[in-house]
Amino acid sequence: MTYSAREFEASSYLTGANAPFIIDLYERYLADPRSVADDWREFFDDLDDSAQAALADLSGPDWAPRATRVVGNGGVIGNDGAAAARPAGAPATPASDDDIREATRDSIRALILIRSYRVRGHLLAQLDPLGIEQREDHPELDYETYGFTPRDLDRRIFISNYLGLGETATLREIVARCKATYAGTIGVEFMHIQDPDQKTWLQARIEAIENRTEFTTMGKKAILGSLVQAEIFQRFLDRKYTGTKRFGLDGSEATVPALEQIIKRGGQLGVEEIIVGMPHRGRLNVLANMMGKPYQAIFSEFQGNAANPEYVQGSGDVKYHLGTSSDRDFDGNPVHLSLTANPSHLEAVNPVVAGKVRAKQTQRAAKGANMRSARRQVMGLLLHGDAAFSGQGVVAETLDLADLNGY
Repeated sequence: MTYSAREFEASSYLTGANAPFIIDLYERYLADPRSVADDWREFFDDLDDSAQAALADLSGPDWAPRATRVVGNGGVIGNDGAAAARPAGAPATPASDDDIREATRDSIRALILIRSYRVRGHLLAQLDPLGIEQREDHPELDYETYGFTPRDLDRRIFISNYLGLGETATLREIVARCKATYAGTIGVEFMHIQDPDQKTWLQARIEAIENRTEFTTMGKKAILGSLVQAEIFQRFLDRKYTGTKRFGLDGSEATVPALEQIIKRGGQLGVEEIIVGMPHRGRLNVLANMMGKPYQAIFSEFQGNAANPEYVQGSGDVKYHLGTSSDRDFDGNPVHLSLTANPSHLEAVNPVVAGKVRAKQTQRAAKGANMRSARRQVMGLLLHGDAAFSGQGVVAETLDLADLNGY
């Protein structure tokens, strides 16, 4: 069944006067539980912490509270839970307390469901393209856990612009948006972040686009070109130097266009120099396709020769330890890249990169730039092996972490 805007305005219990009524009633309850009627106090008392947090969200965040309030008699709500005056445009027959209470429960349940997807939606993310893993549904992400039934899927519920769906949305729309945003092919886990600004920043950017970035045609072609170059380079090395140790990037070719996007966006934000540190895995591909090291130089090293004739004595190091530097230009923003040479101890390069970045920032400040500006011009970029991050103490030292158990 579909509703016109006028029909919905006349039939919904959480639009018009009623939504501000619930919000004001709850705010009065928080300030003084005795200021509301006994039945409403019992209703609010019975809510658990998650439900209370969800209902509090209806009034908006601290930095942008909802301006709508109950009017009449100075905005005072009587102890019997009734508004002092009926605003213009409200239904001629006011909704009963039972109707409003039921609609409030629906809103709270829907907001808790949305929050559950924000916290645990990544558990249902489709991260296995081969379909090998058997993933079971999580009960906290099932709308029936919160008292909804399939009959409720097309009923409109007040959600106060959550998920960018507007003041109201059907349960079907809410579930579809939650699944697309948090249980798609990219998992997101961010609700543990303690800084509210950081958490809100991530949440707004994830939910506004359903966690799916739309690229321009030119952008898609550039990404495809980077992927093709990385893939063909790996295939050529496999055919030409079969059995030779090369620490390929096989399966992670998307690293190359991702790094290029970091460089491009960094240049737009004023970064002029990037110091890169990374493990052996994928190093040759990054040298060739991101740093611009000539293919003939890499192939010469595979033959046991020096990359350049003037290096006749050689460095004594293997090809997947070596570094290089180059200049890249994206949209008229030149960025100097420096890939730091890496020893056999995988993450020992981390403090070297951190120290090199800080030294270059200090040098720029000494030449007249203020330190704040200088620190925005030079950036470190570190890539880790997944096990090396937690398995090597040098990572914790680089991050100035302390009091780690077992370390």
